[in-house]
Amino acid sequence: MIRPAPFTARRATSARPVGPASSVLLGAYLEDWLRDVVRLSVRPKTFVSYRSVVRLHLVPCLGQHPLVDLRPADVQAFLNAKAASGLAPRTVAYLRNVLRQALGHAERTELVGRNVARLALPPRVPRREVHPLSPEQARVFLAAIAGDRFEALYLLALGCGLRQGEILGLAWSDLDLETGTVRVRAALQRVEGRFALVEPKSSTSRRIVALPAIVRTGLLAHRERQAHEGPGREVAEEFADLVFTTTVGTPIDGISVTRRFQRILLRAGLPHQRFHDLRHACASLLLSQGVPARVVMETLGHSQISLTLNTYSHVIPALGREAAERMDEVLRAG
Repeated sequence: MIRPAPFTARRATSARPVGPASSVLLGAYLEDWLRDVVRLSVRPKTFVSYRSVVRLHLVPCLGQHPLVDLRPADVQAFLNAKAASGLAPRTVAYLRNVLRQALGHAERTELVGRNVARLALPPRVPRREVHPLSPEQARVFLAAIAGDRFEALYLLALGCGLRQGEILGLAWSDLDLETGTVRVRAALQRVEGRFALVEPKSSTSRRIVALPAIVRTGLLAHRERQAHEGPGREVAEEFADLVFTTTVGTPIDGISVTRRFQRILLRAGLPHQRFHDLRHACASLLLSQGVPARVVMETLGHSQISLTLNTYSHVIPALGREAAERMDEVLRAG
């Protein structure tokens, strides 16, 4: 949970005369933006996150400023104070991003002449180091999950790079085990205590991914196991066809999946990992096997190839050495 930190901002003594918008306070505008724009355009969990930022940070610190009178210096002072309070650079950058999006809408609708949050400098965010499972560690992991009730779930993350929410939101109708493909069209989220199937993270997250044979075999075994678990309790129609459920047929909480995954790692003597690191391992293994970055990008559902290459830059030096050796073979053969 992001905690608010004390902050005293400059209060404007007068608003610039720019029409009706001159009397609108930033706090009131942000609440309207949440209700009329954000709620209708983002996934529920994202909305809850934005609302938390607005109500815990932006409104208490900047909300009394007239919208049209907010200056870049006000936003910069706010960000600096948050950083000084001990918030992580990534969190401070997120606060700026939410404000930047809110003021971007105000600029587009001509409530303000410029987006002052865009002009404030964000903190430097250190690149998060990615340390996915190596090929040898991946094989140890596969041995450790053999026969586990969620073996197929882990295989989809490691073998296909699906996000946790995408896996938990899969329906059997999304799988074609004859041709060996999976269609990603939804994600399962738990928002304020309730499960919901939501749109994937982005338009490129909607994709069809080819299943490695080992993943297909795991899914066939999972379907057989699920058929013998009994009817369970009655569940909502939208969840009735889920591939991965509790033993009584209800949706699975991602937190419990992550905890179970980390217990498996501990028993197998493998380094601590987030569940999301299985997705990183998938990408790293594909790149190390010479799979083109464009194919890896489409498998993961990234929006840009630069995101793929930047995230997995640790694999690039080895690929560069391999490319150099292949070029040497070609030239020497001549």
